Amino acid sequence: MKNQKGFSLIELLIVVVIIGIIAAIAIPNLLAARRSANEGSAISSLRTYHGAQMTYQATSGAGNYAGNTSLDSASFNILGASNLVDSILGGRQSGSAASAIKSGYEFQGIRIDGSTSSPAQFGGTATPVTQSGVTMTGTRDFAILTEGVLYSGSADSAADVTSGSGLLSTRSGLSALQN
Repeated sequence: MKNQKGFSLIELLIVVVIIGIIAAIAIPNLLAARRSANEGSAISSLRTYHGAQMTYQATSGAGNYAGNTSLDSASFNILGASNLVDSILGGRQSGSAASAIKSGYEFQGIRIDGSTSSPAQFGGTATPVTQSGVTMTGTRDFAILTEGVLYSGSADSAADVTSGSGLLSTRSGLSALQN
């Protein structure tokens, strides 16, 4: 027999086990980093939404903000059609008016028209698309109101902006983001 060079089965198994251990340590950290990046994107998108609403009111909104008087993605679609937000946040993926989903978060907005007794108002929410399991896209809900304060809370239930007594407010589980 000739001298054969190569790795033995034991050596190959040891390498496979070491790679498995490294993967078991790295994968949860990579998933956590992705969730954190999605949350950062949601915060940034809500700030963009706030600025776009202010621009819309001052330019083409005739004193009112974009959207419907119920919580849906229409305000993001209107702002996208006005080129005030990007096409993904504006819900114009593939040339259709789809829901506003970006980086694993679904965005919705609401507005209240101004009257002689109260000014126009708006609010926006960002909720993780997948809230459990390995494919979880975020751990927190976010909301923003007319004054520009960003709120966050756990993603156990959808972020909500309601119009009780003619004023917009967030659900009780959300608190002001300290940044």
